[in-house]
Amino acid sequence: MRSMPTVILIPGLAADGAMWTAQCAALAPLYDVRVSDVHFKADSLPAMAAMLLAAHPGPLVLCGASMGGIVALEAAAQAPGRVHGLALLGTTARPDTPEIAALRAAAFAMIEDGRFDEMIAANVPFSFHADRLGDAALAGAYLDMLRRAGAAELVRQNVASAARADRRAVLGAIRCPTLVLCGDADAVTGVDASREIAEGIAGAEFVLIERCGHMLTMERPREVNAALLGWLASISRPRH
Repeated sequence: MRSMPTVILIPGLAADGAMWTAQCAALAPLYDVRVSDVHFKADSLPAMAAMLLAAHPGPLVLCGASMGGIVALEAAAQAPGRVHGLALLGTTARPDTPEIAALRAAAFAMIEDGRFDEMIAANVPFSFHADRLGDAALAGAYLDMLRRAGAAELVRQNVASAARADRRAVLGAIRCPTLVLCGDADAVTGVDASREIAEGIAGAEFVLIERCGHMLTMERPREVNAALLGWLASISRPRH
């Protein structure tokens, strides 16, 4: 009997399992779900992907958010026969733009000036829909997650992300079932980047989450869970 793929949830830059809390609760009764932490252990995206593949043998379904989606794409390129499905949330296949590079440099300068808390607080309006900016619990959970990572780790992972290759040309080689999710107000990676991925991968499903920003797993967990559960049911047999 063919073994069931392990579902690996890959957090975004400087994020941890807290961003996948709602998804773990929804998926774990049906699937073997693990949260990856390779972005805290390797210094480049290819090394992160290789470490993930080594840590989780057998067939995999990779669900990556933001930088986690870039790691998932890299893992699929390294081991296409092992990746049986890709869910890519608020991510991009593009390299850094000069504008993003400038934002990273500005963030590094604030950290060097001892203004880490000010810098991460300034990220909140870019990470969530305007409707949710008054949700202190949501913003607090996001900021606590970044504080757990710390300034040095945030810089290290930004450097790794900035060095990434342009993956758009390899999207057409992806043959596994793919789900692309994006918030309709994603101000970090943008809807166009997600739509580009969906259009570049044959048969990919594209879902736009309404009134939602970049941190869609935390901001719209019900809608994200519904999309993931429906997609997973269509590509695999849940465990009993």
